[in-house]
Amino acid sequence: MRFLGLFLVMALLTGCSVRRWAVNRLGDALGTGASASVASDDDPELIKDAAPFSLKLIETLLLESPRHRGLLLAAASGFTQYSYAFIQENADETESRDLEKATAMRHRARRMYLRARGYGLRGLALRYPQVEDALRLDPKAAVMHFRHQSDVPFLYWTAAAWGAAISLSKDRPEMVAQQPVVEALIDRAYALDPDFENGAIHLFLMSYELARPGGQATAVARAKQHFDRVVALTGGHLAAPFVAWAESVCVQQQNRKEFEALLKRALAVNPDEHPHTRLVNLIAQRRARWLLSRVDDLFVE
Repeated sequence: MRFLGLFLVMALLTGCSVRRWAVNRLGDALGTGASASVASDDDPELIKDAAPFSLKLIETLLLESPRHRGLLLAAASGFTQYSYAFIQENADETESRDLEKATAMRHRARRMYLRARGYGLRGLALRYPQVEDALRLDPKAAVMHFRHQSDVPFLYWTAAAWGAAISLSKDRPEMVAQQPVVEALIDRAYALDPDFENGAIHLFLMSYELARPGGQATAVARAKQHFDRVVALTGGHLAAPFVAWAESVCVQQQNRKEFEALLKRALAVNPDEHPHTRLVNLIAQRRARWLLSRVDDLFVE
């Protein structure tokens, strides 16, 4: 009700500064309490249906306050998470039944990731205005302009969105060629705050190390270090690391026994035990069930 009243006041005011103040107040609220409410929800379908409205509201507010740090971060993270959890995941599950539909869904997911990347770059530009051009010219040098832990959320979400878009662009050499930018962003985030968000960067690097150019000889060992760290940070109460290791490493090594054991461990996590990770656990467990249903397709006896 407080924010309804706030919007009514905004509609009556003509002063740009007062209107922007109101938008910034709402933006601050969307960047804090709203994310906590979503993370603890126990109904992924409800969040799937509600997310588009929230994301468009954030974009509308950004038209009024284009440099609002909280709104830019909410847009970068929100579009990335929505695209992965509710578009790309559905595309994977749809592929065996309808390849054309799955392909269209992946194209949509890539567009969402690129939109998220744009907001992430705008957030990074608050610190370093020439960041996008600098990243494309010399990514390793460009990321050294970011020296504070407060830069890590934008480094992480920009890398996550950009990397996800590249993963769905294998038919586009110009996109694949941008992989060094993603690597520079995530490595800088890791250098500044390796345990960010209870291991989010470790979870990212766990999969990325397997594809990092020039490091194939020790890739699995490096990935295992990240896996062990994120499990330690979360006390084993996060399903995603077990799902990611099963899918990225066990399938590659054709280790069916470990694959099934890890996915069953993911399914054994009680989402209600830690409400702040309830939604992400439910989504990861859905992925685990789908992977278990495909075990005969993934492994050759």
